[in-house]
Amino acid sequence: MAYKPINKSAAEAVLDGDIKGWQRILPFLGPAFIAAVAYIDPGNFATNITAGSQYGYLLLWVIAFSNLMAVLIQSLSAKLGIATGKNLPEIARENFSKKTSIFLWIQAELVIIATDLAEFIGAALGLYLLFNIPMLPAALITAVGSFAILELQRRGFRAFEAGISGMVLIVVLAFAFQTFLAQPNWGEVTLGMLTPHFDGVDSLLLATGILGATVMPHAIYLHSSLTQNRVIGRNDNEKRRIFRFEFIDIVIAMIIAGAINMSMLIIAAAVFHTQGLVVEDLDIAYNGLRDALGPMAAVSFGLGLLIAGLASSSVGTLAGDVVMQGFIQRRIPLYLRRAITMIPPLVIIASGVNATYALVLSQVILSFGIAFALIPLVMFTSKKDIMGSLVNHRITTTLGWCVVVIVVALNIYLLWETLFA
Repeated sequence: MAYKPINKSAAEAVLDGDIKGWQRILPFLGPAFIAAVAYIDPGNFATNITAGSQYGYLLLWVIAFSNLMAVLIQSLSAKLGIATGKNLPEIARENFSKKTSIFLWIQAELVIIATDLAEFIGAALGLYLLFNIPMLPAALITAVGSFAILELQRRGFRAFEAGISGMVLIVVLAFAFQTFLAQPNWGEVTLGMLTPHFDGVDSLLLATGILGATVMPHAIYLHSSLTQNRVIGRNDNEKRRIFRFEFIDIVIAMIIAGAINMSMLIIAAAVFHTQGLVVEDLDIAYNGLRDALGPMAAVSFGLGLLIAGLASSSVGTLAGDVVMQGFIQRRIPLYLRRAITMIPPLVIIASGVNATYALVLSQVILSFGIAFALIPLVMFTSKKDIMGSLVNHRITTTLGWCVVVIVVALNIYLLWETLFA
């Protein structure tokens, strides 16, 4: 789903120099907040809480480092859309063979289904924790909620961006409230952020899980679509200026996503690690927060999980539309796609599988698709004949390939440990 160009009056006024000061950024805010939802999906909850409860503030630096990688990756994706007026799957279709494009489409759809599984189960688990609704009815309610969020897209992308941004704000407030109640040791928080180190093999494995889950393939595909026609540069200079504004959007959104992930770990460290408790299940975390900090802390945790799951599932549905249209030039109605992708999580929930285990399994499946999104992204943004004046600088390309090696290697290691250890 490529966004149609917005009403250009505000954006053109900025580019023409008619609007000054901080207001210049306003017409360009939004795309990164939608992509950032992928970084706070329920699949990250269990990893961050386990890391905090087991190792305290030790692995905070890993989240900080992950966010730096996210800024680079999402900026490359946004830049591709701005420079070419096309999204990553479309560029891939033009540069790869038909068989390769079909393969990339199939794996991307499987990855999005796995991602949707985590998000759908997370939202249903949030309803279960908040209202004691059994998982299957909670999943059906989640389905209705996800359709309602998609309805915002029919009212224009500004309404959708505002809706998603509002949901992200709720998650921010929920975890800010829990952090306030947890009263963490801010000296140890600072130390954990600024002193990279590990404490044995298990801490390395958890760090691998945090880093390996940083790159969400569907966010890479989607971000290039969000910027490809949103504000169209009339020349190379305008495209460079548009990218500078979008980069500010990316930095703001990634800082917010990083703060949410850090707060999960900080809360777990302050509440559980100090008591010597290792918490790996989200329902145990919910009950533990209620016992330690009171019912409002537990409610805010459940609400954050619910909202993150609902927002993420809607974004995943849009990403599925992008990859189908881009790789094979086909499209199905968003509501039909939403209905189809709901079937796997409903089946899994109905089977009685442990929700947290299903979340972990979905992350393993998702790991398979990372290389197929990340490698083409760095490859294409490094080619001048594709990117024109927005082609990567040499150092950007070098950093991009370093991130590829780190993320792919960590995910291979994580897959091996999960499946064969």
